[in-house]
Amino acid sequence: MKRNTVFSALFLLITMVFFGCTNQGDVRLAKQSFQEIKDEFVPDSRVALFDAKIESVSGTVLLTGETSLSDAKASFLAKLDEQGITYSDNINVLPSVELGEEIYALVNNSVSNLRSEPKHSSQLATQAILGMPLKVLKKDSGWYLVQTPEDYLSWVDGGGITLANRSEMEDWANADKIIYLNTVGFSYAQANTTSEKVSDLVAGNILKLVGSNGSYYEVEYPDGRKAFVPKRESRVLEDWVSSVSATPASLTTTAKTLIGSPYLWGGTSTKGMDCSGFTKTIYFMSGHIIPRDASQQVHAGILVDSEKDWDKLEVGDLLFFGREATDTSPRAVTHVGMWVGDNQFIHAASKVRINSVDPASEIYDEFNTNRYLESRRYVDNWEGNIIETANMYNDFLVN
Repeated sequence: MKRNTVFSALFLLITMVFFGCTNQGDVRLAKQSFQEIKDEFVPDSRVALFDAKIESVSGTVLLTGETSLSDAKASFLAKLDEQGITYSDNINVLPSVELGEEIYALVNNSVSNLRSEPKHSSQLATQAILGMPLKVLKKDSGWYLVQTPEDYLSWVDGGGITLANRSEMEDWANADKIIYLNTVGFSYAQANTTSEKVSDLVAGNILKLVGSNGSYYEVEYPDGRKAFVPKRESRVLEDWVSSVSATPASLTTTAKTLIGSPYLWGGTSTKGMDCSGFTKTIYFMSGHIIPRDASQQVHAGILVDSEKDWDKLEVGDLLFFGREATDTSPRAVTHVGMWVGDNQFIHAASKVRINSVDPASEIYDEFNTNRYLESRRYVDNWEGNIIETANMYNDFLVN
């Protein structure tokens, strides 16, 4: 009787060790496969999400996590199936079911601050301006993980947006709208500037057009507030879209209106902007939404110079600065500005200003000239993640 008990215990121990080792081998293989799929689908974690925890639980390979890419999850699970790995799938595909049908949002403030984590003390990652559409992926207390039209992922306080379902977003997309064109301004409760202010406005703000009242547009905010905006400071969006274009002249004019504007890490509006937020704002006001960060903008357009051959550059080209790759570290693009001709470029560094690449100039920027990497041309070369403002809403609903 005792001998049988010993043999049973020994057999059970051997079985547990054998299957435990086998399961741990599956876990290692699954982790390797996950990393391969993540590298393929998420080369930039700023614009896509795929996180998973892979562990052995009660002899089963348990998968937990979340992703914004259903194709990435499908490819991962297909790879596990091909490898004969038995697993329990608990990877959630966003948007979260908790959101119901409200998986879209419209920015409701002149500028909403989007942060890297769901708290006000977290780093400012980017900004989104009034009327801009957002995809909503999940909720954490009063914060929402959202994705901007250029795919940037960050968190926004619920007070800065109005949630919408697909039908409501389509209604907004199809409605007549205006775009605000002044660097800064206000909307008013009545059709005069002496009435109470409804809110401040910044360049690029978009509001629903309700009607016309003399020299004012009557408008509506995403949350239903009504206001009046001076016509001289705005245009009907459809008319603006048909007339605006990213030309050297328009880009330069817009850029120079922002000279002296303060530098703000994470800023992408005329309230304050970082270097890539500045170039992003310039192009937005010329009809295009370009990637968020300098290290993303460098992958759009076409390369025109990497040798400091300034004669190759044209007004509107973007200049990129940073650190070349070494044996121990990759190339790092950390700054961007725009060429304005005459050996000069305009950029946001402490404030928006013009500097020169000419050592003989009084405004020579030795620091950035020495770390120059390359220049790229967007005008008439819209390769990369560049969106026409005219298609901002409809493209958003299709993708």
